[in-house]
This record gives sequence, C-alpha cells and structure tokens, in this order.
Amino acid sequence: MTVPPATSAIASSATWISDLVFGSLATTIAIIAIAWVGFAMLSGRVNIKRGLSVIFGCFLLFGAKSIASGLHSAATSQGAAVTTSVPPPPTYARSTPANPQGGYDPYAGAAVMRAPE
Repeated sequence: MTVPPATSAIASSATWISDLVFGSLATTIAIIAIAWVGFAMLSGRVNIKRGLSVIFGCFLLFGAKSIASGLHSAATSQGAAVTTSVPPPPTYARSTPANPQGGYDPYAGAAVMRAPE
C-alpha cells in the first residue's frame, strides 16, 4: 500500500470546497438557474438588469480560476518587472508681486474696522 503524502487540513478542505463549487453539481445548478432567470426575464417577472447580473455572476464564478491565473501571470511577467523612474517635478522661480507706484495699496487693511476720526 502506498501512503499519500501528508497534507494539511486547510489545503484538503480548500480542495474539497473547490471541487464542490466547480463540480458537476454546481454546474447543473448554475445551468438551471440561468435557464430559470432567462425564462423569468422573458415572462417579465425579473427585470433585465437583475437577470444579467445573475448570469454575469455565474460566468464570473466559473471563470474565476482562469481570471485569477491570468492576472497572476500578468503581474509576474517581464512587463511588470520593468521599473520606470519618474522625473522630479519642475522647479519654478518665485516672482515677487509688483508693488503699486508709490507703495500705495488701496486694499491694505480693508477688512480692518477703523475707529471714526
């Protein structure tokens, strides 16, 4: 007798859940659900937006494994390994505001209340 390699309980339970979610039973239930939603949409009992969200959810559920592997491969590809340096922001010389002729500023102290003279 050959003894299977020791695996953790978490890994084996994750495999069991994956087999349950993506197995033939789940596929059958999803096909029946999509058929029911399609019939309900045709008869007017379910609005189009709700029906399309159910159908999109089924496709997303069954395509999650390939979507995740595609994202993972895109993140670890050579294109993601290339780093680009961002140039520093440009520096501008500060200009001093031009003073009116004679140093008179008509707005100086405009918000200050003055005592009557």
